[in-house]
Amino acid sequence: MKSKILTVLSAIFGLLLINSGLNKYFQYIPVPEGLPEEVVKDNAALMEIQWLIPLVGLAEIIGGLLLIFPKTRALGALIVFPVMVGVLLTHIFVAPAGLPIALALWAILLWILFENRRKYTPLIGN
Repeated sequence: MKSKILTVLSAIFGLLLINSGLNKYFQYIPVPEGLPEEVVKDNAALMEIQWLIPLVGLAEIIGGLLLIFPKTRALGALIVFPVMVGVLLTHIFVAPAGLPIALALWAILLWILFENRRKYTPLIGN
């Protein structure tokens, strides 16, 4: 039962990441009005680095695809980890209204990392 719940949550998380990554290329989700000035300013700064947003989008798409499938979930979690650090820090320091959602996504990511901890042992040594 626990693995089925994790599989469903991982698939939802993966699809959310894929959607977010694709939006970075095709801009099909409208930007909400009334965003805090700091959020607009931070996004403008990120857009100045022309290769950064496409790179984050690519990491979200690849990581999201890998999270969907149990065999590749451990690798997908490692790929999206830095992106999720940025999401968490943004919601802690700039846009706290989205913090509950960011924490829920982090809970899923930490569960995935915990369930795959044996696969990471070679990366950190015995």
